[in-house]
Amino acid sequence: MKLKKLWTGFITDKVRESRDFYTKVLECSVVYEGDNEWFVLLKLGESELGFMKPDLEFQAPVFRRGFGGYGAWIAIDVDDAEAEYERIKALGVPVEFELRDEPWGDRHFAILDPNGIGVDIVQRLAA
Repeated sequence: MKLKKLWTGFITDKVRESRDFYTKVLECSVVYEGDNEWFVLLKLGESELGFMKPDLEFQAPVFRRGFGGYGAWIAIDVDDAEAEYERIKALGVPVEFELRDEPWGDRHFAILDPNGIGVDIVQRLAA
């Protein structure tokens, strides 16, 4: 088997809020949006991220239970973390931890999406 691509999704009541956050704050584009806001698939670069409403009878049971809001994060690689930090702060988005450099070579800061998912905005510095 040749694996092609990894993408992820979250089951949430906040499909619209998630779409708005990721398109407005993180400049994702909408690939697909289901009628009645049951699902949205977003794209950033070659990566895709989906959000789907819980308890949809036409979905298999494994895809019905909603995300609990803890224990997940999404990392977004950027060329200039400081510029993104300033841009996102100017939008009025609360920052969970301020821009900082790490000993392992990342410059980053974090925000929360509407589902409580930590979004780590990361610039990889020269090692």
